[in-house]
Amino acid sequence: MSLSARPRTTVGCALLVIALCAGVTACGADGDPLSARPYDADPEVAFNAPTETGEKADPDKPLEVTAEDSDGRLTDVTAVDTSGRYVAGELSADGSRWHSTAPLAADTRYTVRVSTEDDDGAPGRKVLTFHTGRPKGKARQNVDVLFTPRSGLYGVGQPVVAQLSVPVKDKGQRAVVERALKVDSTPRVDGSWFWVNDKELHYRPKDYWPAHATVQVHSNLAGMRISDRLWGGKAAPLKLTTGDRIVAVTDAAAHSLTVYKNDRPINQIPITTGRPGFETRNGIKVILEKQRQVRMRGITIGIEEGTSDSYDLPVYYASRITWSGEYVHAAPWSVGSQGSENVSHGCVGMSTANAEWFFNTVHEGDVVQVVNSNGHQMEPFGNGFGDWNVTWDKWRSGSALQDGAPESPRPEDTARLRPTPV
Repeated sequence: MSLSARPRTTVGCALLVIALCAGVTACGADGDPLSARPYDADPEVAFNAPTETGEKADPDKPLEVTAEDSDGRLTDVTAVDTSGRYVAGELSADGSRWHSTAPLAADTRYTVRVSTEDDDGAPGRKVLTFHTGRPKGKARQNVDVLFTPRSGLYGVGQPVVAQLSVPVKDKGQRAVVERALKVDSTPRVDGSWFWVNDKELHYRPKDYWPAHATVQVHSNLAGMRISDRLWGGKAAPLKLTTGDRIVAVTDAAAHSLTVYKNDRPINQIPITTGRPGFETRNGIKVILEKQRQVRMRGITIGIEEGTSDSYDLPVYYASRITWSGEYVHAAPWSVGSQGSENVSHGCVGMSTANAEWFFNTVHEGDVVQVVNSNGHQMEPFGNGFGDWNVTWDKWRSGSALQDGAPESPRPEDTARLRPTPV
């Protein structure tokens, strides 16, 4: 039986509406075929997963929906699980077939909503459900995800980090993982993941996060097949909020640090940076942590104890910007050089009063940018967050997805394929 021959409920109208394309269409109360009540398209839709009670679909196999009659076509298919995860899919140009392009999750219930159109333009609908089982005969290892930092308030330079419990090396497998790691911000900005290594990914936008933004991070990987032996594991969601846009520009040649709040300068502080042989790194850094007092020793940066360069000091109002030991901190011993000479071992030193003000003004995730130093360039990874020193094009190339963008639009961003009234 053809799609157009299926019994359906329609409301007659006094006038026939002649379609611009040729032919006469059935019409609803307002003369639009779409206003007719959808008929049950069950006999015209084929589905490759079992829907009988107790039977389960193989999550290793793609989901497929087809139109069984040449007189009709599929116009829309959505498949979503109980946690709200949509299955990416592709609809053929002629509307005869839809198939999933992303893996199904194991041990999961799915609801599939199918929309059809017959040759008169009348809509049909079919909703069905099915469950996936577990892969058989395969030893499986779960890939758990830990998102950092902890939920809380951060500066606009704070990257999101995803740490995997199991290394993932293959690019195709990485794409499955990356596609399932979701970062949404309000206001919305485009961003991308970067694979730092087999077990760590960083996420950042092209520019810093907007001020006073909310960033929601979660994983849809649970139950997903990554490879024959790797499956998605657990992950706790993460929520970050950003404060004002704080950027501290440290000019090593001018011996001055200027703090900008939402792009307006609010303070200029005389400083000293690294002297010859201990030059402060150039580039963009992110505040990693703040400590009111920290013990600083020369041996931690390779200075032999007992030499003329050796030191062991309590330091106050210390804002850390590299794991190797660069801080912005109080340096009362060098006040006479601050604003005129670089005499530190690599840190940014200032008076105690200025350091206290800086300490109370900034948050973790705020930006410290060093310019005009003779030091090396800040490392992109491994010594703090040098992520912002990577160009956007290079950053996107570090994604397992094309150009760092999802391979298909999110369902909420996609206009569904539906018959267009004429």
